[in-house]
Amino acid sequence: MQNAVEIAVEIVREFLDASMKPDPVLAATYMAEDVKITFTGGRAMPSAHEITAFNASRYSWVKKQLGQFDACDKGDHVVVYSNGTLYGEWLDGRSFSGNRYLDRFEVREGKITRMDVWNDSAEWILEPAINRD
Repeated sequence: MQNAVEIAVEIVREFLDASMKPDPVLAATYMAEDVKITFTGGRAMPSAHEITAFNASRYSWVKKQLGQFDACDKGDHVVVYSNGTLYGEWLDGRSFSGNRYLDRFEVREGKITRMDVWNDSAEWILEPAINRD
């Protein structure tokens, strides 16, 4: 039988898999209706659908090379961190990889209630020489 931490990590992993398809309808099933999503730069996203739309404004396509998952039980919720790298193609057709990301999730009662996203994309867009692919 899985404990709360293992279940929360599985929920986050399944959400990330759905997000990368991208299947915002399936991804949304892992989120609470009142989920709070904040992307790099303090951009608030009301739902998984807006995440897909935002990514489409930056990338032709993007995927995550999932790295490590770290989680801790906070009593009324579990905090899950996912880190790894992004790879894909910019809108101008250039490919990229090795773009670091860190996502923080809060999972309560089987749903993601908070998601915070950080990655190198903004820096790479501002200074393309940083992206050495």
